[in-house]
Amino acid sequence: MNKECLSGEKIAVVIPCYKVLTHIENVIAGFGTEVWRIYVVDDKCPEGSGDYVKKACVDPRVVVLYNEVNLGVGGAVMAGYKRAIADGASIIVKVDGDGQMDPSLVSVFAAPILRGEADYTKGNRFFDLEELRAMPGLRIFGNAVLSFMTKFSSGYWDLFDPTNGYTAIHADVARHLPFNKISNRYFFETDILFRLNILRAVVHDVPMDATYGDEVSNLKISKIVGEFLRKHCRNFFKRIFYNYYLRDLSIASLELPIGVALMAFGTLFGLGEWLSSSSKGAITPAGTVMLSALPILMGLQLILAFIAYDIAAVPKQPWHRRLVDKCKTITNA
Repeated sequence: MNKECLSGEKIAVVIPCYKVLTHIENVIAGFGTEVWRIYVVDDKCPEGSGDYVKKACVDPRVVVLYNEVNLGVGGAVMAGYKRAIADGASIIVKVDGDGQMDPSLVSVFAAPILRGEADYTKGNRFFDLEELRAMPGLRIFGNAVLSFMTKFSSGYWDLFDPTNGYTAIHADVARHLPFNKISNRYFFETDILFRLNILRAVVHDVPMDATYGDEVSNLKISKIVGEFLRKHCRNFFKRIFYNYYLRDLSIASLELPIGVALMAFGTLFGLGEWLSSSSKGAITPAGTVMLSALPILMGLQLILAFIAYDIAAVPKQPWHRRLVDKCKTITNA
């Protein structure tokens, strides 16, 4: 889908701004005619990004929004989402203001949504292995670990690069997100995937190149590891409860608790018997070992079966298309 095909759509861009004064003007200048409106969100920026854009930028598409307090990238994006929805945008694209994201890719991110193939698209810098040479090794490892954790917590097993902030969303889907519950800061990109899974929205990765310049990241890995782990665990248990016990019941609803119970029994029983035998200086009987190993193996098989079911359950029918089809059915009735 080319830019001419997108020109009739109301594609809005949201740019959260915090300490990006040296890059923001070039980012805005890079957007093509397919972009309908550009929302610059000054997240209580100490550099006064919002005021600078108002003075330096003459593009009539630009609207500057201000957060009274610093809310983080998630809070800034949510402010932009709300305004874009209120103004009648059909697609909302989020682009960082630090110059790492190519503004010309807006049409690439919007196209799968406009074709009815996805509700939400996000960038993936890991498609081209040659391009990965430009990415620091520590960042590659960190993204791999975070991606694996995100697959468990969000349920989108086919996605990678969860911290990539280049995203696009259909306005009808964004309208149904719980804005007051989504994490405001660095966990935002991952948390929104969890919320989208609860809506059963379809999410697609969009290949993009990794670009690094002289910008300095505000993200400190050592400070967010504990927070990310805690929130991933919280989202995982919430998703499992919502999707497999509250909203629906399936064979997987039985496989997980039975598998966990069997593994726990086998492990605790085996450990107890081993400690008892060790304290007496005796050899643990083969029958006792088997009585411990069998439930562990059975439990492992059930848990793997649950994971296989969960992988196959990744949403495939776009959420906003279901709304369109429902409206058509009601109209034709």
